[in-house]
Amino acid sequence: MLTAFARAFRTPDLRKKLLFTLGIIVVYRVGTHVPIPGVNYKAVQTCVKEASGNQGLFGLVNMFSGGALLQITIFALGIMPYITASIILQLLTVVIPRLEALKKEGQSGTAKITQYTRYLTVALAILQGTGLVATARSGALFGSCSVAGQIVPDQAIFTTITMVICMTAGTAVVMWLGELITDRGIGNGMSILMFISIAATFPSALWAIKKQGTLAGGWIEFGTVILVGLVMVALVVFVEQAQRRIPVQYAKRMIGRRSYGGTSTYIPLKVNQAGVIPVIFASSLLYIPALIAQFAGGKSGWKTWVEQNLTKGDHPIYIASYFLLIVFFAFFYVAISFNPEEVADNMKKYGGFIPGIRAGRPTAEYLSYVLNRITWPGSLYLGLIALVPTMALVGFGASQNFPFGGTSILIIVGVGLETVKQIESQLQQRNYEGFLR
Repeated sequence: MLTAFARAFRTPDLRKKLLFTLGIIVVYRVGTHVPIPGVNYKAVQTCVKEASGNQGLFGLVNMFSGGALLQITIFALGIMPYITASIILQLLTVVIPRLEALKKEGQSGTAKITQYTRYLTVALAILQGTGLVATARSGALFGSCSVAGQIVPDQAIFTTITMVICMTAGTAVVMWLGELITDRGIGNGMSILMFISIAATFPSALWAIKKQGTLAGGWIEFGTVILVGLVMVALVVFVEQAQRRIPVQYAKRMIGRRSYGGTSTYIPLKVNQAGVIPVIFASSLLYIPALIAQFAGGKSGWKTWVEQNLTKGDHPIYIASYFLLIVFFAFFYVAISFNPEEVADNMKKYGGFIPGIRAGRPTAEYLSYVLNRITWPGSLYLGLIALVPTMALVGFGASQNFPFGGTSILIIVGVGLETVKQIESQLQQRNYEGFLR
């Protein structure tokens, strides 16, 4: 593997792409430490230290922003508005005929949908930025901090608008940096920035586990967490690579004096067809009632119940709700992202068929049957990956947003595998051995 890395850097054009990607990553990480105007930086640092390990409702978004959210920097919103916009457009493609037609147009339609995604990203950034500024002004961003009310000393409307504009502009810059990596660097730019944001929280979280440990100065807890993380990564790599290959044969056709078709291929159906999307959906949906309860006044019964049962990651009701939501969204996302009827029609159009299955409707029913069967283990795997690290690490004093949790592991492994495959494919084009021998 080290030899493959050396060969990658010895290849001029590949070395240029790798260095360009590293340069963009450095710019992104610098931006996550530049505070926006109107914020009391000392008060923010005081509250971040007091809230260490107890980030509450904003922990997931803070993880995706590489810790920039709670620092209230220009990149505080990170990549989350773009992720949300992409998911919304993907869901709307199923229900809005115009978007579905654009998707079928090929490259020009995809470019149009990408443009819509950018507009929606800016709109969501304005909305989320306004919510973050309002939360910081009210002192609710760090509820238990003694100086939470001093984070935004100037409550003027002009200062608030300036803060929102800065965060929205920061989101647009992050989106632009991601597209630069996609065009001129290695891998998918948005995925790379998401990978870097999550990986940036690893050192501090691991050191917090060591400091909170009591066995051998915390080193035993530290080593155990590292071991658990390696086991979880190995499991995720194994399942993410697993797929059900459905054989497809194409009939031989004679056009003039030439024969076409007669080849055999397969349709790869991944065990985890939905990726990390169900985990993000479930986490976001569980945050909504807790967020509403946080801003609701008084001491009503429903607010007390939500605060007791849906805000603690180790509570049985929270765990059960989280698991069931992940399973539901796994089936939901697979149902809207993979259309068996469309695949069956395309196969029939080009003379393809599954051995033993008639073309047309029987093929669509067979694909739907296989997809439902492999989605069950995939959804259960997602639920276990999301919950087992959380439950296992509670004894070490880790928060529910510990980096070795399900969401971070799934994203890091998925992005890492995809990036390595892209580098490997470029090495093999030059007759070099890749990373995966």
